[in-house]
This record gives sequence, C-alpha cells and structure tokens, in this order.
Amino acid sequence: MELAIWFLIFIATFCIMEFMAWFTHKYIMHGFLWVLHKDHHKKDHDSWFERNDAFFLYYAAVSMAFIIIASNTWFWYGYPIGFGIMAYGASYFLVHDIFIHQRFKMFRKANNWYARGVRRAHKIHHKNIHKEGGECFGMLFVPFKYFKKS
Repeated sequence: MELAIWFLIFIATFCIMEFMAWFTHKYIMHGFLWVLHKDHHKKDHDSWFERNDAFFLYYAAVSMAFIIIASNTWFWYGYPIGFGIMAYGASYFLVHDIFIHQRFKMFRKANNWYARGVRRAHKIHHKNIHKEGGECFGMLFVPFKYFKKS
C-alpha cells in the first residue's frame, strides 16, 4: 500500500511540475525575473551557459531539500515529492535543452507527431524575443493546435 501511495505522489508531483514550469515561465521568467530569462531568447550567446539556467538550480535545490528533509525526519513523502521534481527536471533537460535547443547534438532525427508538436510550439514561443506578447509557455504538454499537420 505504501509503495502505491509513494508512486501516486511521485506521478502527481511530476504532473504538477508541468503546471509549475508553465506558471514560472509565463509569470516569473517573462515577468519580474526576465533579466535572467531574456538571454534564452537571444540567438547568439556569449557562453554555453545562460542566466536562464539559474531556474534549474532553484528547482534542483527544492528537490534536494525535500529528499534531505525526508531522510532526516518522519516526512517520508518528501522522497516521492523530491524525486518527482527531479524526474521532471531530467525530462525538461532532455526535451528542452537537448531535443529542442540541441545543447548536445542528440535526438536530431526524432520526427514523430509529438516531437514535431513540441518543437513547433517552442519555435512559436521563441518567435517573440520580448518579455510581453509570448505564447505557449508549457513544455511537455502543449496545446493541440501545435500537433496538427501543417
């Protein structure tokens, strides 16, 4: 029973993180912390790293905090929450940084309907290089209109 609850908390956390990524992207990255995110919308970078990578560090710290607290207290459900955040971070890194932005030259030939839709949505998002007026702030779950054949 406890393993089933652990797994449900893990899956719920992973799914909630998609909402958190959307919310953070739309209202924080394109809001008061645009100063950290704007270099991500530039085509030319001075470095392989971006100021935008600071958001990864924040969520990594939150994930580690849940795991550390769970290992030192009765708060056992901190494990599935922490690992759910970590799993979402790994997914985000694979899809966003590797697959879409090609920070590592991998998954270049992926061309199924999901890959095309996610790429299309992200491309539309990056068409706008400004703080305001953007669209499609999600990462794994994007609107169905981006999956339609064009």
